Amino acid sequence: MKAAPVPQKDGPKINRDIRVREVMLIDAEGQNRGVTEITEALKVAEEAGLDLVEIVPNATPPVCKLLDYGKHRFTEQKKQAEQRKRQKVVEVKEIKLRPGIDEHDYDVKMKAVKRFFDEGDKVKVTLRFRGREMAHQDIGYRLLDRVKTETLTIAKVESEPSMEGRQMVMVLSPR
Repeated sequence: MKAAPVPQKDGPKINRDIRVREVMLIDAEGQNRGVTEITEALKVAEEAGLDLVEIVPNATPPVCKLLDYGKHRFTEQKKQAEQRKRQKVVEVKEIKLRPGIDEHDYDVKMKAVKRFFDEGDKVKVTLRFRGREMAHQDIGYRLLDRVKTETLTIAKVESEPSMEGRQMVMVLSPR
């Protein structure tokens, strides 16, 4: 029977976890104290009531800084939460059309397309052909070209109209 492996900590090494002979020490005010032995650096950290945190582990010698690690972790978590709150997830909304769409129905669909762009989402325009409509794909290309020209000022074409089986697809994204 083997002992369970020691779980790896995520984040920088702190205090006694740092296993090198000497480190480049930066104090709490940000002043570089130069290359210091690890025992001396730990003693300085303990006297100041702070933690010795490995900032740049790949340097030779590793760069360590004196700081309150709990406070540091808290501020990092706050920054990450703020970034998550600010980011916008771009969705792809789909608008389905038919080749023989009436004028009013087309206008309603275009209003929805403009609303999607205002929200910052991409729009996938799908034109479905049924039965004998497949023989008149040129009508579909003209309809998608009309959509493209009407949204030219607020959107750019991400993928040109293309046939996928019985439907023609075009993707637009906001400018």
